[in-house]
Amino acid sequence: MSEILKVKNISKKYENTIIFENLNLSVQKGEVLVIVGPSGCGKSTFLRCLNALEDIQEGEIILDGEVINSDAHNLRKIREKIGMVFQSYELFPHMTVLQNVILAPVKVKKIDKKEVTKKALELLNKVGLLSKKDSYPRQLSGGQKQRVAIVRALMMEPEILLLDEITAALDPEMVKEVLDVVLSLAKEGRTMLIVTHEMQFARAVADRMIFIDEGKIVEEGNPKEFFDNPKSERLKRFLNNFNYVETN
Repeated sequence: MSEILKVKNISKKYENTIIFENLNLSVQKGEVLVIVGPSGCGKSTFLRCLNALEDIQEGEIILDGEVINSDAHNLRKIREKIGMVFQSYELFPHMTVLQNVILAPVKVKKIDKKEVTKKALELLNKVGLLSKKDSYPRQLSGGQKQRVAIVRALMMEPEILLLDEITAALDPEMVKEVLDVVLSLAKEGRTMLIVTHEMQFARAVADRMIFIDEGKIVEEGNPKEFFDNPKSERLKRFLNNFNYVETN
């Protein structure tokens, strides 16, 4: 595998509050990296920094050899390589499912509407939502909305997909249908960075796990090592909340 994303010594602050400091990370093409950590540790902010939705104060983020920052003259083109799916769906309520997912490729990439529609129908069928193509977001369950949001991101043919707590707003019975879609994307070899609190899912989908706490990467490793043999006391305490390790 070849490196697709490199994070070099990045720091993020809000006024005098340090969110994270001197983070370094390398992601290989086709790798699924899952990021976990306590609430407020900077996981979601880190994802938002990767496509310049948030500014960093120090360091560099490099995607395919191009530096990402909010001042980059080609930021829009760089962002087209990064798909992001949020916890809150962000679907347009006045548009049908099909209209939501074809909007960006037609308006931003200027791709022929007929070609885009064909691809959209294929992807909606793949996630089990073809029958909902003419429905409006208000007519969908939370799990269905999130699957539409994933399809919308895939329509831009991103090189890397960022998934930020995409099951956090869902009822438990809806979580599995969304996670099954993500698992299928992982099997296709898509490059993904996933922030989640779903530990069983993380273990199933990840090639590599990262634990962030107090603005730093405390521990990383493959899922088996990470869950079965955590090295730091901090990670052991964190995993104990999910019954993955015994309390000493």
